[in-house]
Amino acid sequence: MRGMPSTLTIGERVAWYRRRRGLSQEVLAGLVGRTADWLGKIENNRIELDRLSVIKSLADVLDISLGDLLAEPSLLDWTADSGTDTVPALRAALMNYRVISPFGQASDGQAPPPSIVDLKRDVTALWNAYQDSRFGYVTGRLPDLLHRAQAAADGLDGEGQDQARRLHGLTYQLAATQLTKLGETDLAWIAADRGLAAVRPTGDPIVTGSLLRSVGHALHSTGRYQEAVRLTEDAAAYLEAHLRQPTPAPALLSVYGTLFLSGAMAAARANDPYTTRTFLATAEETASRLGTDGNHLWTAFGPTNVAIHRVATAAELGDVQVAVDLGPRVDTTGLPMERRVRHALEVARAYNSWNRADEAQAALLDAEQMAPEQVRHHFLSRQLALTWIRRQRGKPSTKLVGLARRLNVLD
Repeated sequence: MRGMPSTLTIGERVAWYRRRRGLSQEVLAGLVGRTADWLGKIENNRIELDRLSVIKSLADVLDISLGDLLAEPSLLDWTADSGTDTVPALRAALMNYRVISPFGQASDGQAPPPSIVDLKRDVTALWNAYQDSRFGYVTGRLPDLLHRAQAAADGLDGEGQDQARRLHGLTYQLAATQLTKLGETDLAWIAADRGLAAVRPTGDPIVTGSLLRSVGHALHSTGRYQEAVRLTEDAAAYLEAHLRQPTPAPALLSVYGTLFLSGAMAAARANDPYTTRTFLATAEETASRLGTDGNHLWTAFGPTNVAIHRVATAAELGDVQVAVDLGPRVDTTGLPMERRVRHALEVARAYNSWNRADEAQAALLDAEQMAPEQVRHHFLSRQLALTWIRRQRGKPSTKLVGLARRLNVLD
């Protein structure tokens, strides 16, 4: 970010930006309601800075983005999966002026639009790859899928066009979800907005609700937690009219419940424990109505995902005891890889906050074995590895040095 190396901890970035703003430790600490001693320990890596609510308060006072302190976005590595056209190619697809202009899409020599069968197959395959944490693979293939989904929405009519619009919206949602993971928050917002516009003519509440969840994630990623809470309430009210039927569709229940999980995270990051508990209770009730863990519309929603969010929200609210007690006991083996690894990062954070660094490192290394790309692109893993390196009195272990280098936080 802005020429800064990725080898700085969040605390060291706070110090760098504080000096750029000409603020003393006493002044900055006072502006966030803390002491100069606390800030000094943050800047010298003697206190862990992993709660997004605290990081956001520092970013606000320093007049920078949350991503500036989290070192996001981080570079997406070239791999056999990704190829050499990654985020810039996706950015170009999202910023194609023909999508929003009266000129329409460029013609491919009057080629027929893709069939719904083929498009649905490809959308499903790419969402599955995302849940397998193959971030480079997904990013590299999204531009072509967006182009073909647009061609189908433009070239078909009747029910075929409505189906194409739904698939187009879900492709935009995948783009928004993937870009959020990569720290590309502005692009994620564009993708979510485009997705809602694509699906609006169909009036489909399930896909619309699913896309609203992506809008919430985009709000999260920029630190707009209160707005994400309000979005949860508004989106839930929109869906509730469709939930009054005796047997609502499992996909509708899943989208509705997942909205509250996302909202609970926003409330926790806004330091609102009451709303966090309320949203989690609604999600738990919805999971009970669903009856089991499922993956309708790639939500991975069910009782296990509710438990995962209980751990994550406890950590965000600073309730480390709950996170340590509950986190390791949640069995995530039946969930998609993306959910399993995200929970493993929370377990690592909880262990570290409880001064159980060896168990924290083991949890993070296990997560990296399962999904190296996902671990590389999460601020928690980068922050943990850097903090462990900085706190070593002697020479860091070979395992720790290797981890830090693989996360691109050590030269």
